[in-house]
This record gives sequence, structure tokens and C-alpha cells, in this order.
Amino acid sequence: MRWRPPGGALVSYIEVTATTVQRGDIIQLGGRACRVKDLFQLRRGAKQLVFESGDLLTMHARTRLVAVRMTRRW
Repeated sequence: MRWRPPGGALVSYIEVTATTVQRGDIIQLGGRACRVKDLFQLRRGAKQLVFESGDLLTMHARTRLVAVRMTRRW
């Protein structure tokens, strides 16, 4: 599903894994929207996500989450 917020950005709801998650993705956890600030590669394909709030989440290689990704349209 895609929709266009004011300002010309294009928003997509996508499924992310430890391989495809990116900085800036917004993931809803426990009813809170958390924006990925930084990523660290761990062993066996896992990644540790650091959110803007300072919270941490470890995504294992098989973890799948739904995220919101914004891209700018030029």
C-alpha cells in the first residue's frame, strides 16, 4: 500500500528482514512507532537496531516485521 503525505514523499508499507532493514525505517513495536537510527551487524545474519528513542532491538536472520519507508519523489 502506498500513499502520498504532504511534501512530496512517497510512503510504502513493506516487510523487512535483518537483510533489508534500513536507517530511517519506522517499525511499530508495542503500539509505538520507532524510527531506526543506526544498525549493527551481528553474527549469523542478525542485526541490532538502535532507535531514535535509544531503545534496542535485535533482529535475527528469520525475523520479519512490517515497516514504513519514505522515499522522496523528484
